[in-house]
Parts: sequence; C-alpha cells; structure tokens
Amino acid sequence: MGWLLRRFFRLWVRAAVQPAEPPPSLASPAVPVCYVLERNSVADLAVLCNVTARLKLPLPEKRSSSLPVEQQRSHFDVGRRRRFWDASHARRPPPHLLAMVEALRGDSVRDVLLVPSAVYWGRAPQKEGSWLRLLFAENWELTTRARKLFSVLLNGRNVMVEMGEPISLRSMLDASPAQDQARRVTRVLRGILRRQRSTRIGPDLSHRRTIVNRVLRSRGVRAVVAAEAREKHDTFRPGLLQARKYAFEISANYSHAFVQFAEKLLGRVWNRVYDGVKFNHGATLTEVSEGNEVVYVPCHRSHMDYLLLSYIIYHQGYALPHIAAGINLNIPVVGRLLRKGGAFFIRRSFAGNALYTVVFMKYLAAIMARGHSIEYFIEGGRSRTGRLLAPKTGMLSMTVRSFLRDPVRPVVFLPVYFGYERIVEANTYISELSGAPKKKESWLDLLLSLRVLRERFGTVHVNVGEPIRLNDLLDAHLPSWREQKFEDDTRLPAVNALVGDLARGIMRGINSAAAVTPINLLATALLSSPRGALPESVLLRQVALYLRLLQDCPYSSRVTVTDATPAEIVVYGESLKIISRVTHKLGDIVKMSDESAQLIAYYRNNVLHLFALPSLVACAFIGNSMLRTEDIQRLAWRVYPYVASELFLRWREEELARVIEEVLAALAESGVLHPNEDRSAWRRPPSDSPAAMQLSMLAQSTIQTIERYYLAISLLLRAGSGTINQKTLEQQCQLAAQRMNMLYGFNSPEFFDRALFENFIDLLRERDVIRAGVAGTLEFDEVLMRVAADAQLVLSEQIRHSILQVTQV
Repeated sequence: MGWLLRRFFRLWVRAAVQPAEPPPSLASPAVPVCYVLERNSVADLAVLCNVTARLKLPLPEKRSSSLPVEQQRSHFDVGRRRRFWDASHARRPPPHLLAMVEALRGDSVRDVLLVPSAVYWGRAPQKEGSWLRLLFAENWELTTRARKLFSVLLNGRNVMVEMGEPISLRSMLDASPAQDQARRVTRVLRGILRRQRSTRIGPDLSHRRTIVNRVLRSRGVRAVVAAEAREKHDTFRPGLLQARKYAFEISANYSHAFVQFAEKLLGRVWNRVYDGVKFNHGATLTEVSEGNEVVYVPCHRSHMDYLLLSYIIYHQGYALPHIAAGINLNIPVVGRLLRKGGAFFIRRSFAGNALYTVVFMKYLAAIMARGHSIEYFIEGGRSRTGRLLAPKTGMLSMTVRSFLRDPVRPVVFLPVYFGYERIVEANTYISELSGAPKKKESWLDLLLSLRVLRERFGTVHVNVGEPIRLNDLLDAHLPSWREQKFEDDTRLPAVNALVGDLARGIMRGINSAAAVTPINLLATALLSSPRGALPESVLLRQVALYLRLLQDCPYSSRVTVTDATPAEIVVYGESLKIISRVTHKLGDIVKMSDESAQLIAYYRNNVLHLFALPSLVACAFIGNSMLRTEDIQRLAWRVYPYVASELFLRWREEELARVIEEVLAALAESGVLHPNEDRSAWRRPPSDSPAAMQLSMLAQSTIQTIERYYLAISLLLRAGSGTINQKTLEQQCQLAAQRMNMLYGFNSPEFFDRALFENFIDLLRERDVIRAGVAGTLEFDEVLMRVAADAQLVLSEQIRHSILQVTQV
C-alpha cells in the first residue's frame, strides 16, 4: 500500500522543501537517522519518503540494522493512531522512542540523530474561511483521516516539507528512568515541531471576534470605559459598544483563500509591470523567524511596498505578517480585501482619544502574544523625495511597551529596503511636490492606477537589513527590566530614550541595506551638472567613479550594487526612458528625459547617503587646492553630525577620522586626489583635467545640503543673538530657500523643505551651538561664528555671495 501511495504522490503532489539544502549531517550520517513526524499520517510519510529519495537522504521507511530497536524503522511520530472520524493528543511517549532510549541506556557508544520533520498541506493558519480549498488547508487542529484525504486531493499542489536541524538523542538523556526521559524528549520534539509550524503557517489564530472579545475583556479597556462613563455620568454599555466599534475598525480578518488568490494575481502583475523582483539577504529571515516575534520595519516608497513584501515573505515559506495600514486605505471593498490579506488599520492621529489608544494597544498586544509577525512603516507615510522621512515612534513605542507588559517571545526588528528603478506613483509625487494638495484615496484612483499595467518599471530590489534585537537594547537602557513590572500607564525616561535609539537604529539599518541600481547612478551623475545633461564620455567616467568608490569604500556589507558596466547602465537608462540621447558631431549628449526630469532627484536621493562622505571630502576642495588631513577631518567633523542626522548615516562621530582616511585613500585610488609622500596632505588635480571635473561633480551630491545649513546660519547671524525665535527662523529659511531655488534652478524639491531646517536648528540647540533664551528667542556666541567660518572654507565665493544676496532681502 505504501509504495502505491508514494507512486501516486510522485504524480500528484508538488512538495517544496525547507531548507532547500538539507543539513550536511544528513547527507552522509555517521550515526543512524530517525525522522520525527508530528502525526501518524501515511500521506505525510509518503511525501517525506519521496522528498528524501529525491534529495538522496536516508529513507524513513527503510529498515536499518544500525538502529538500536527491534523494528529498525527510521521514523516515528509524536502523535497517536486515530479512528477514521476523530483525533486527539497522545500523552504517552511513542513506543519506538521509548525503545531507542532504553537501548541507548544499555550501550554507551551508540547514538541516533532525530530529525523533526513536518509536512504542510496548503499552509493556512487556523481561521474562519470560505471555499473548499480553505476548508481542507493546513491548520492547527488534529486532522482526521477523512479530512486528510480531502486535503491531499485539494491541496496536493501546495505542499511544503520542513526538515529541522538533526538532534542527537544521546545528548538529551540523563540518569532518570527511561519512561521519564522518553516523555521529556517527546515534549521537546513537540515544542520544536510546534515552533516550526508557527513559523511556516502562522500562529494558532482564533476567529476575529474572539480576538476582539479578548481585547474588550482586558482590564485596561474596561478601566478607560469605566472612567469615561463616570466623567459623562453615563452607563457602562455605550462606552463598551464604542470600544467594540474601534476594535472592529482596527482588526484584520485574515483569509488564506484570499491570500492564495492574491498570490497568483500578483505573480501575473509583477511579470507584466516589472522586469524582475530581486530579494537579497533572505537567509536573515531563517535566522530570526524561529522562536522570535518578528517586526518588519521597511521604508515606505510606494503602495506597492505592502504587496511586494507580503508576496516575498509568503514565497520564502513564512506566514504573512499583520500589516499596519493607514485608515485612509480603508475604502469600500479595498479595505475589506486588505484586511483579508492581514492588514489592520490605524488612524493617523489619536492623541487625546484614550479609549481608541487603549483598544489599539490591547489589539497589538493580543496578536503579538499569539506569535504573529507584524509589519509597519516607521516613516508613517510614503516619501515623496526619495529620502527617508523622520521616523514616527508611535507604533515602536506601543510595540516596546506591549512586550514589556507581556514578554512572551523575544522581539526582533527587521529593517527592509525597497529600491525601485521607476516609481508607480511618479505623476502623483510630481503633482504634490509642485504644491498640489495630497488627494484622498478613492475608487477612481484605483481604477486609474490600472494604467500602470501598460508600462514598464524596471527591476525592484528588496533588501533585508541587519536584525535589531529588542532584548539587547533593553539590557543597555534598562538593565533591570526582567525584574520590573510594567503596566499600561508605565512611563519611564529610559523607555523613551530606548524608543528613540531604536527608531534611529532602524533608519540606519534600512539605509545600510540599500540597493544601487543603474537609475540611481545615472540620476546622481546627471544632477551633478547644471542643466542635467552631460557628454556621454563624461557621464561614463563619472558613473565608473561611483562604482569604484562603492567597491573600494563600501558603505556596508548589505548594500547591493548593480553589476552592469557604465556603458550598459546608459543603454538600460535609455530603455526605461529615464534618459535620452542627443546626437552631435563632437560626441553624443545624454540628458534627463522630459518624462523623468521632474522626479530624477528622487532616484538620486535613494542612495545619496552612500556618497555623503566622499562628497563632503570633495566639497572641501571646491575652494582649496591643497588641504592637510587634519583640516579635512575637522571640516568633515563640523558638518557630519547634521548630515548624519538628515541622511541617517551609520558611523559614530568617534569613527569619523578613520572613515575619512579610508575615503581619502579610495579617492586617491580613483585618481581624483593626490597625496603627498606621508599622506599628511592632499592636492586636487589640475583644474582643467578630467579628474578635477569628476571631483567637482562628486561634491555636488551634498553641496546643496551645506548651502542649506549656511543659509540658516547666515539668517541667524543677520538677525543677531536673542532677537528671533525658532518658528520665525524656520519660516525665513524656507522662504529664502524657495527664492534661491527660483533664482538658480535647483532640481531638488527638498532644498526648501521646512522639516529639514527644523531638524538642523534642533540639532544646533542639542549640541549647544545655539540656545533658547527666556523669551524663546535664539541666542548664540562665537561657536556659531566658527561654524560659519568653516562653511566658508567649503563653499565657493560665488555660492556664498548668492546666499548673502538672498538673505539681505
């Protein structure tokens, strides 16, 4: 019967294997191997036999004389046999395991490798659902044979086999009686298999209404309802009904049937719209998934982010995360579908609404306690400029506080970077950057967005960053956190400081996993020219310089860089209509295409941080032909804290001197700087040389950032100490920057972004360069004068005059 079933399954069942490469110890084991299954299932065993035969591993049904038991079979399960129509858990250890334990107790040399193995049919979390396939998809219930039969027939094309790391049985034995040891080993194996199941199909989810009822029964929610009832002199019921309304407004309504349908649909969409989706550093998912609460914290470039990350996670063999989505997406039909894909909704602001706050926090705590991964965008909204936005710490704070109140599983934050070669919302972003108000999402926008199916958007890069473990941060900020008790209203300065550090660490982690595409390099090079156009030979040289710097002075090990040559990059840019070519007898001119000109700064800004330090060093040589190493380091140190805060650079200030030396060495290797014999001084190339042009173009990446700083300092110096408050200074900075943009045609909408001026002034105050006086006015002394003097060394005389001209109006 077994061989007949296996032969049928070879034709019918399609099984993916995790991990794709089995553990090396199974390939040629020195000791006998025994597979451990969750349940006694001939179907699961037949699939496992076919998979092990395909991978040339020891077979589960093959009798082995080396096994220390009479039956000599190479598998057992930690469940028990069931009648056809029912099933239940077994409390006694498996007889096969007990026999092996007794045999090993009598022989101190022999050992057995136990391999926890699970077979998932359909991979669906336990949840209400419709449609026949979902009814018989994989879940957490013990399965009857009748149900298994239908599951094989309906879900045989969607099977996953997971083989865990082999475990030495001898290593788990001690001096206790064989029965006790076998029972303990059984518990350990069931725990391993349960964690595997939770990782692959998601945790044991109850019905949506069950979670909502759990939230409403919590002490925190009832306490707020009672307090509001007393304040309004009302009964308890209206407040509880309002809390219930909030809970259903928030909560997801996951449906595996919808996820399977969406997977097939999205696969077709990606193939039509994109040339490919490249996923890098996926091994990190395997490292952190088992035993941890994973919180995905990606950057937010496009509405496609939600779909792409969920699609990739599902294809990697992991359960979909619950995704925090803005309430603006909860429009008719679309909102309902997003809920079925795992989205839960959050209002943009709920300050002052105590009931909504506590309901949301309890819902978040409930799904975290059940072990479900979560995803939210730390920037809050989509970036229209291509830079990372300042992090919003609300969700982070709630995640940290939920964990402190109920630390069930360690929390790991996983930064994720999205790199698009063309953005789907390009026209919308151009309109909003031009001053048009942001439009509210609607059905009409959804229908109009279908037009993207006719266009080509290049390749999407999705890179996973370095994991950030919450336990490590808590140990650093709050060493006694394991002994403390935290309540809903616990507010500690150490927790607030931790959340701030965590937010900055996530932003740096996202940037440290950047993807450098051909479009990023073309945008960076073309925007370094006054009119966004370059001779093709100059463009090729500049792109080659960027590639060389990324290789010789890498930003981080997780940054991925295109392997195309400069010539191939230009051809690719033309194919995507990002650039266009003007034929000329003296050599072709490459320029930004009419379609891309208004948004090309977006693609440069995606990778601006990667070239920030080389560009800052190049800026030092705009007005100086030769500088000493210590002068370069001082100038860089002066401006670095502000650039690092704005671009979320990864290096600490104490590391700056070393990193600057590495950058100088890389620039020398590229031929754009020349050191003296002991490298204590550096000289720029002759001003009429191609290398001097390359150095000047490299400086353009950050020169506008320094101009913006100098503009703010000039306005403050002109006003005088103690005469202007921060709000007025920010307004004047924005107006002056807008005026400069009109006069000199900068192609950088962020140049006059008020939030950047606010961040710069806040940092000046934080570093004691300026102070707030009694009346709220800004005071300063000679320290600000020194900052201004150093800025003059970096900026050319023409730029300084332009800024002074604008500020004198």
